[in-house]
Amino acid sequence: MNSLSISNKSWILKKYNPDDVMFFKENYSLDEITSKLLSIRNIKKDEVESFLNPSIKNFLPNPYIISDMEKSSKKVSEVIFKNLKIGIFGDYDVDGASATALLGNYFTALGLNYMTYIPDRKKEGYGPSIEAFRYFIDNKIKLIFTVDCGTLSFEAIEYAKKNKIDVVVLDHHQSEINLPNAHSIVNPNRFDDKSDLKYLCAAGVTFMFLVALNKELRLVNWFKNKNIVEPNLIEYLDLVTLGTVCDVVPLIGLNRAIVAQGLKILKTKRNLGLKTLLNICGIETHPNIYHVGYLLGPRINAGGRVGKSSHGANLLLNNNPKEVFKIATELDQFNKERQFLEKDVLDKIQKEIKIDVSEPVIIISGKNWHEGVIGIVAARIKDKFNKPVIIISIENDIGKASARSIVGFDIGSVIIAATQENILMKGGGHKMAGGFTIKVNQIDKFKKFIFKKFEKINQYLTKQKPLYFDSVIAPTAINLEFYNKVNTLAPFGSGNPEPKFVIENLKTVSHKVLKDKHIKSILVGADGSSFKTIAFNSVDNEIGAYLLKKDNKLFNIVGKLSLNEWRGQSNVEFIIDDISVNKTFKKMVPSSIG
Repeated sequence: MNSLSISNKSWILKKYNPDDVMFFKENYSLDEITSKLLSIRNIKKDEVESFLNPSIKNFLPNPYIISDMEKSSKKVSEVIFKNLKIGIFGDYDVDGASATALLGNYFTALGLNYMTYIPDRKKEGYGPSIEAFRYFIDNKIKLIFTVDCGTLSFEAIEYAKKNKIDVVVLDHHQSEINLPNAHSIVNPNRFDDKSDLKYLCAAGVTFMFLVALNKELRLVNWFKNKNIVEPNLIEYLDLVTLGTVCDVVPLIGLNRAIVAQGLKILKTKRNLGLKTLLNICGIETHPNIYHVGYLLGPRINAGGRVGKSSHGANLLLNNNPKEVFKIATELDQFNKERQFLEKDVLDKIQKEIKIDVSEPVIIISGKNWHEGVIGIVAARIKDKFNKPVIIISIENDIGKASARSIVGFDIGSVIIAATQENILMKGGGHKMAGGFTIKVNQIDKFKKFIFKKFEKINQYLTKQKPLYFDSVIAPTAINLEFYNKVNTLAPFGSGNPEPKFVIENLKTVSHKVLKDKHIKSILVGADGSSFKTIAFNSVDNEIGAYLLKKDNKLFNIVGKLSLNEWRGQSNVEFIIDDISVNKTFKKMVPSSIG
């Protein structure tokens, strides 16, 4: 496209193979847009059926293909046979809370004795500590799980070993070549793991462990001998879906099947905590990816960010209606506080700090910024400048940092490398996100280290801000029939992005501001047809400024479809991601859509 984006983005039409489109249409009786979207996503001809109808049965591998899985399940079954007390140490984010609740709810179903421990983000930081493990040992714990953490917890795990306590790590973070002295480390991102399941989050890894443990107990007739009904693990997929969506891992393979099935379980509202939170959020329709990622997830996360770290896990574990309502209400309040603190830190950075956009990685530091929100702020700045961003909050000459990266720059491995070089005190993460602790006098050295690492990748990644879209459509395509065709490729997320479309040559009929943040508009096309749009969080940016001004120029929009369900009515709207401006009408790009 030749038009200029008002947010300085380059709109790029995704490529597809016309031969594949024809094959999909003829052999699977699919329509044009579905076939086109499948081709754009490079779905193989023999995988179309499994992609469109993902099922756990078709995607679930033998759990023993993950390193240490068999060793772990056998050890835990021995502990269960002896009726020993179990400790679960979980991370304070959604994935950690989900994984903790998976284990806890399973152990409750088996009538086992266990306790959980979620560290305080500010006081204790990420991952297990000697103090936390000492607490477990003092409470007669004989086996410790670490979930969504533990792969780099050398000191704490060594402490447990010296006290003759076995530790089973269920994690997905990147590892070093050397591993802690745990009984077993189940982590598809271990350097030596061959399972090809690196895309699982911690909740996904934990689910795989429960599949293995369930099988182990079944083989030795434990359920039969104890007269206990074997848990149906499918019923736990709402929790696995929560962790999978909120940790933004790729929705491919097993993850895709988990989320497709998990959303159905979430709809039944079996988990009291999730049911209560859905009600507080006012979600009256069938829960979808948006609800999980943008309404449920932030509230569960808020406990670890600004409130009580254990609230997220406790919400998902508790079966007392009064207690669950109290926790859910407090999480909702914590989330409002998180939003305020996030805005406060972002405002301070924008007003007080000059961001050097010429540097390949944006590294910002300041005193006493709230550690619970700097990761979210880093993500917002990353999106604005299309560069990796690291924000460091300094207190007493020690910096706590959160990092967010762009595709092509593995921030987690860089943080681990800097830790190995003793530049950082500790740290770790994923390809797209990470965190670390650093002494203030090492910040300049770390900058040089990470800049050098960045030089080795294609710097074209940050010279432009590409915005990829799938097709140009007519305004008349904004309808329920077209939405349903597109939605056959759901669930959407990382690894299977929600399709984006361009609509050209538009004018604004009317607009209004919602909650001082969003702009709702009615637009009309060259053919006279009109449709509703919304631009989220746009009041203070270029998109909002353009929509609110009186301008007779024609413009194009890019974005995605959204189903608005209210009181039994279903209406399709268009979510605007960007705008480009035309001077005159131009012929609509030929399309069979609309």
